[in-house]
Amino acid sequence: MSSIQELVLPVTSDSPQFERGSLFFVGTATVILRYAGFTILTDPNFLHAGDHIHVGYGLTAKRLTNPAIEIEALPAIDLVVLSHMHADHFDRIAAAKLDKSLPIVTTAHACQKLKNLGFSNTHALDTWQTLLIRKGEAALQLTAMPGIHGPGPLKFALPPVMGSMFEFQTAAGRTTFRLYITGDTLIHDDLKRIPQRFPKIDLALLHLGGTKAFGILLTMDGKQGVKIMQIVAPKTAIPIHFNDYTLFKSPLADFVQEVEAAGLQDQVRYLNHGDTYEFEVATIASSQEVDA
Repeated sequence: MSSIQELVLPVTSDSPQFERGSLFFVGTATVILRYAGFTILTDPNFLHAGDHIHVGYGLTAKRLTNPAIEIEALPAIDLVVLSHMHADHFDRIAAAKLDKSLPIVTTAHACQKLKNLGFSNTHALDTWQTLLIRKGEAALQLTAMPGIHGPGPLKFALPPVMGSMFEFQTAAGRTTFRLYITGDTLIHDDLKRIPQRFPKIDLALLHLGGTKAFGILLTMDGKQGVKIMQIVAPKTAIPIHFNDYTLFKSPLADFVQEVEAAGLQDQVRYLNHGDTYEFEVATIASSQEVDA
């Protein structure tokens, strides 16, 4: 059974802007989302090309790309959403340089790791559990989505992961925009419950890359990326988490090929590191259709 926690953020701007927003792609699974007065950072990864990370069980990976911006150049962040505790999602730069009082929403496993690093404002969500975040006249219902990072028994050897559903709302409680971030998951049956609970998803960010360890697939490749689009049916999908590390074995080109084969190219937007996706949102009156 789901339950709702609540977090109130300080108001730092004028009335929230519900008509438009933006998504800046830093690299890997790191984006900066600006909408409805919120500025949200996901999976902070600011290592540089040539840097190495430890991913467990003696495995390392080398970063092949640079982040689009340095961590010092971040705007004022209201909230961090972390899919799980792996070094390509929360790295040593984030651990050292992020404000330790910054609210971070993540798994219970990651919360404990973060507390050990000195972060004091962590919020753990179980699958289907919701955190209601208020900021002035806007609200965000953030719900943890199901995720499985490895097949069979291997999933117990890897950190628990969560996807995230962002439902932005007016003071009157009307949902204006839904964003789904898959997290590092593989396709599994529980994902089919997402469109049942959250129809009419406006935007989905897909963690791809086809990460492999010991020859075993740990994140979605191009084919699975198309499958998740077919399951949750977002209006628009943007692939992230690809081509950045040596353990990513399925390049973006694989996804592009599968998208074209499935005839879904009109539903996908591609971003390079440093690109911004700007989106417009329907009027508040038409948003009632989203709530239906």
